[in-house]
Amino acid sequence: MKVALYSRVIEEDEHYELQHLLDELSARKIEPVIHHAFYEKIKSGFEFPPGTSVFKESADLNESIEFVISLGGDGTLLDTVTLVRDKNIPVLGINFGRLGFLAGIGKEELTTAVSSLVNRTIVIDKRSLIHLDANKTLFNEVPYALNEFAIHKTDTSPMIKIHTYLNGEFLNTYWADGLIVATPTGSTGYSLSCGGPVVFPESGSFVINPVAPHNLNVRPIVVPDDNIISFEIEGRTDHFICALDSRKEIVDKQVQLAVRREEFTLSLVRLNENNFLQTLRNKLSWGLDTRN
Repeated sequence: MKVALYSRVIEEDEHYELQHLLDELSARKIEPVIHHAFYEKIKSGFEFPPGTSVFKESADLNESIEFVISLGGDGTLLDTVTLVRDKNIPVLGINFGRLGFLAGIGKEELTTAVSSLVNRTIVIDKRSLIHLDANKTLFNEVPYALNEFAIHKTDTSPMIKIHTYLNGEFLNTYWADGLIVATPTGSTGYSLSCGGPVVFPESGSFVINPVAPHNLNVRPIVVPDDNIISFEIEGRTDHFICALDSRKEIVDKQVQLAVRREEFTLSLVRLNENNFLQTLRNKLSWGLDTRN
């Protein structure tokens, strides 16, 4: 059995947990395939299981890889999405970060997580992605995101006008610092911090949410994800920022943009005892009112 390991960086106080994970993989005769940049950072300080190898890019993840383990927070897992692409390799997120909505398995659950992978006592959730279409090449080979697509004004520019259409029919012009189109998975991310609703992962919808809108009567709206959402941008500057999750590009305001549901999904691994309601309660501290 082979699993790929990806992480940005492991802090010194987390070395014990990483070595514990490597030992668990070795005990189960699982061969880790470690992202090259990560391996270069840790190769001198850890004992690796027999058969450990490295990979550099998405093309190196072939059909022999049964799972990808993401070590970090939600940002690290979003990086992993750009490596997995449409390969349908299930991703297990172990939370070495802070909040961890996506990387929902704690470091204290490493032994249980590895055992669950081996025994297949896991649940695989299919998470929808959002795809960006444009009349010029943007984001190279990964024009999609797990959490959200966003339009932003540049740092020094005044607010922008974002004319927004659903399947070609005019919806609204947003006078704002920007606009978010979030997937259900992304509803608990950037969109939530901008006042958007929490949406269940299987709901089949997008959340259109303005960032600091100039009109106070403009509110987030939930639309079915079979809509194609297109945009025309106006502003006093010639450029704006276009973002897919944590990846950004500076775009000319004449560029034509549209987003839709991606044709493939992400397979996200969770342990049987974890579900979305538990995640909401744990991460957002729901139900902790002393009156309960």
